[in-house]
Amino acid sequence: MGRGSLRIFLGSAPGVGKTFAMLDEAHRRRERGTDVVVGIVETHGRAHTAALLEGLEVLPRMTLEYRGSQLTELDAAAVIARRPHVVLIDELAHTNVPGSGHEKRWQDVEEILDAGIDVLSTVNIQHLESLNDVVESITGIRQQETLPDEVVRRAEQVELVDMTPEALRRRLAHGNVYNADKVDAALANYFRVGNLAALREIALLWLADRVDEALERYRADQGINAPWPTRERVVVALTGGPESETLLRRGARIASRAAGGDLIACHVRSSEGLVSGDPSTIGRLRRLAADVGGEFHEAVGHDIAAAILDHARGENATQIVVGVSRRGRWQQFLRPSIASAVADGSGDIDVHLVPHEGSKIRPRTRRTQALPWQRVAAGFVLATTATIALTAILVATQDGHTLSLDLLLYLALTVACALVGGIWPALFCAVGGSLTVNWFFTAPTGTLTISDPPNAIALAVFILVAVAVSWVVTLAARRTEQALTAQRESAALAALSRDLLAEPHPLPSLLTRARDALNLKQAVLTEPGPDGSQVVVAASEESLRAGSPLPDDVAWTTDVPVDEGVHLLLDGPPLAARDQRLVNAYAAHAAILHGREQLIRAAREAAGLARDNAARTTLLAAVSHDLRTPLASIKAGVSTLRQAEVKLTPEDKAELLESIEESADRLDALIGNLLDLSRLETGTVKAHTHSVEIFDAVLDTVRTTSDPARVAIDIGTDLPPVQADLGLLDRVLANVVENALRHSESEIRITAGTLVDKVQLRIVDRGPGVHDADKDRIFQAFQRVGDTPRGDGLGLGLAVARGLMTVMGGSLSPEDTPGGGLTMVIELPSADQQRHEEGA
Repeated sequence: MGRGSLRIFLGSAPGVGKTFAMLDEAHRRRERGTDVVVGIVETHGRAHTAALLEGLEVLPRMTLEYRGSQLTELDAAAVIARRPHVVLIDELAHTNVPGSGHEKRWQDVEEILDAGIDVLSTVNIQHLESLNDVVESITGIRQQETLPDEVVRRAEQVELVDMTPEALRRRLAHGNVYNADKVDAALANYFRVGNLAALREIALLWLADRVDEALERYRADQGINAPWPTRERVVVALTGGPESETLLRRGARIASRAAGGDLIACHVRSSEGLVSGDPSTIGRLRRLAADVGGEFHEAVGHDIAAAILDHARGENATQIVVGVSRRGRWQQFLRPSIASAVADGSGDIDVHLVPHEGSKIRPRTRRTQALPWQRVAAGFVLATTATIALTAILVATQDGHTLSLDLLLYLALTVACALVGGIWPALFCAVGGSLTVNWFFTAPTGTLTISDPPNAIALAVFILVAVAVSWVVTLAARRTEQALTAQRESAALAALSRDLLAEPHPLPSLLTRARDALNLKQAVLTEPGPDGSQVVVAASEESLRAGSPLPDDVAWTTDVPVDEGVHLLLDGPPLAARDQRLVNAYAAHAAILHGREQLIRAAREAAGLARDNAARTTLLAAVSHDLRTPLASIKAGVSTLRQAEVKLTPEDKAELLESIEESADRLDALIGNLLDLSRLETGTVKAHTHSVEIFDAVLDTVRTTSDPARVAIDIGTDLPPVQADLGLLDRVLANVVENALRHSESEIRITAGTLVDKVQLRIVDRGPGVHDADKDRIFQAFQRVGDTPRGDGLGLGLAVARGLMTVMGGSLSPEDTPGGGLTMVIELPSADQQRHEEGA
């Protein structure tokens, strides 16, 4: 027995009538005599759905206990044992209760299908695995029950049960979907009109794609190559020329006139081409195709017209849009245009020939000579002198050769002239050689008359062969020159891409390379400034700095748009046509590098914001504990003193007051550090320096510390004064000394000395010290190093101290104390040296 068939009723949302349609189909099959049973159908309390179960055999469900509850599931074994012809199994994406035969209901269905039983089932579009995230972005609800798309795709039939959003909302409001207590919430959330319309469109498009896949399989199986116009598909043939955007927009308008029309932009390049299209132009066309709702494809073919037709037939296209040829009538007569070839070979596909600005026939211009004029001149000289010399030799030896040898020698000379100077010297040599052979070596000699007809034919063939060979040689030389140019460009661009990756500032390097490669005076990349005028982003000359205005005294010869508002300006001689591609390549690189620099700046700004957010988060976390601790101590002490029923001895009162004072001092220090750090980060701290006696400043600060008895001052009175802000210096000394007292249980020594024009102050402790790896980290805000208990400061003291020292023009650095511990070195400029410099 073969495998059973699966028919799925697909819905866009709950309540559209999937189960109702499945039961209706079951009754139709039962009336035709088919053995139909119900494996499992969920009515969800809907009376109309439950009524359709009457008259159908319902198989018993499997009962399972889960977390103290009795739950029922599909009994696949009972279905297989019953062996009906058709079984109804609702909610294909359902997850089974643990303990069932399979994890998912669709796995039960697979087992039943393998047993040769046909299955009718239902599923909503939001349960498909590939669409789960899309549906979540629309509805805000992530579906927990999903099934692989392949399960639905393998179904022999998928029938869409469709309903407009308005009709479904009316059904919901009438209580035909959910109970009355859930209706208002459902209408206001999942069942909004926009949600339902989007889900409906997703379901329709998904099913339409499956229909297209089935149709393509059928056409491939039947060997049908002719397009079937089931849906309007418009293929726009693009060359990369200036008319491409016009053709693409025209194709978009044609596709939009047909409901569900597809637009495919196809850029075809010849497989014989030495160079491909301009990358910036191709990128612009790709973006435009996406903007107008189309796809962008690229193809390569020997015959452009055949490649376009093959691609259109492969896409099952119904219409082709192609531009009218730029060629003149004689050129089209000798060689049909791509548009004509596409129209002739299109068959049943409609072809739109769209005129454009480039299709207007322009006056013919002279082709630029592929070879330098020096080589052309040399070719004419060779043709003249060599013809004379060869003729003289052949006349002198006239009896030793025949006419055929003469013609071969002059033909060889013609080929040599073509190799040296191209087509025109070769033609000159061919005509001159034919006249010379006719005059000197063809009877009757001395006249241009030919008496023997075979000789006349031989001369005519000689001229034709000479012209043909000259043309082929010239064409080969031109192609060789193009190939070498393309090779040089490719090598230059490859080296450019490789070298720019290692450049720390690639834009100026790119512009310098462009200037040198194109023999320019300068190259500048500009963008709009705040006032709308163009400002310099980067330049090949160091005199033009980023952000400076564009100089007015330069007549820019070339202006290449790079991006929106961004231009590449070149100053130098006018560029040759062959250099335009190289300029466009440099412009494309500039666009990429400019975009990368913008992304780097944005990333740095984002990193700065992230650091600020992290600092704020750390600050809030620290404040929540470290500021609360002294506040709690103060509140507890004051509350105790205010309670009249509590009898305190004078010693207890003194201890409480001392505790309150210490907590208030700690709170004042914490708030002071926070304010100092905030002022430092905003750049509002200004140092008003003057001459300060270092001994007096240290003594005054030590007296205000938490344990002045443990601080020994060893500073001589002969030290010169320092140039500092006394208030800021007091904050620095207080933070450094308190930090030393906190981390050391022994005596703290403060020494001072001079070093050239500086005064060094050393705060020496014998504490645990700091590892070399942590010596920079201790100056970061909110950092505690070692085993300092939480609540003893915010970790701001040293960060504030170093910041204040920087403002005063000094420095604060850590050193290891010999024998163990840490020495903080404060260095300030000498006031005597400052006065000496001012006097000088």
